[in-house]
Amino acid sequence: MRWNELDEEHCSIARTLSIIGDRWTLLILRECFMRVRRFEYFQNRLGITRHVLADRLRKLVEAGLLVRVPYQERPLREEYRLTEKGLDIYPVLMSILSWGDRWRTDSEGVPVLHRHLDCGHHFRPVVSCSECGEPLDPRRVSPEPGPGITDEAALRYFTFGRHGSSGALPAHPRPTPTNDDGAVD
Repeated sequence: MRWNELDEEHCSIARTLSIIGDRWTLLILRECFMRVRRFEYFQNRLGITRHVLADRLRKLVEAGLLVRVPYQERPLREEYRLTEKGLDIYPVLMSILSWGDRWRTDSEGVPVLHRHLDCGHHFRPVVSCSECGEPLDPRRVSPEPGPGITDEAALRYFTFGRHGSSGALPAHPRPTPTNDDGAVD
């Protein structure tokens, strides 16, 4: 699969990566959630070249994550605002932040704390089941073909790998223990 073909894959992760899958795009989105809206502020805060920034902002606008909104008429100047689609990326960034806080933090501690304004507490992002509310553990989740997948893609995605040599999905996934070396089976 080629990078420019990701948006044609029968996989929501691949399709999403076709939009946000490079480091500059994720950092631009991080800045948007920190209320940065103007081109020069993105450039100054990120140290990104004008060309790369203009390209990534254009792609985010085309993908519907950002919208350009005029803030001055003469001369016309615009800022970038998150759309509903853009706001929906927030849990993705918070999951990346959570992983980074756990695995990439130095001895001084996490670089940024986030406070939930409704309850007033600092928080740690948690991915949980929409049905029961329990935190999700990948060893307790079983991917299954959805209504939007083609037969060809279902064969490719669901007949190889950890489901055994038969290619059949297990009826009820079993928990996978962690080995002594830290690897998960």
